[in-house]
Amino acid sequence: MGKYEPLGAFLRDQRSQEVRLTFSEIEKITGAKLPPKAQHHRAWWSNNASNNVMTKVWLEAGYESSQVDMTARKLVFRRVAKAPDRAPAVAKKGERHPIFGAMKDITRLVPGVDLTEPADPGWADLVDRKYGPQVR
Repeated sequence: MGKYEPLGAFLRDQRSQEVRLTFSEIEKITGAKLPPKAQHHRAWWSNNASNNVMTKVWLEAGYESSQVDMTARKLVFRRVAKAPDRAPAVAKKGERHPIFGAMKDITRLVPGVDLTEPADPGWADLVDRKYGPQVR
């Protein structure tokens, strides 16, 4: 168990969407002093998983850091929803794709609309001048 794992356990036990902590409260939770970079460099608190070991702990607990206030030595951990790990929908051989028909009955056409007619008559004139009149 890493020295920052108690922070991960603490965050996982929280039920709220936001957990406001001071740097000293984090030190009490982990039982270890924060490194000097955490005290003086805001980038240390970024949510880049390759940033430092502690970042991985709060990300794995389902939180991201936000509202880092270096002067007041406090921050907010905000719960993030993770997308479920699922394989993409794939059609089996001889079957339609699972998303086929998902947009059915979404679009309605007003009676009397001709979808082959240009929407902008000026555009039709431009095309006629460039390519010649269309034979109807």
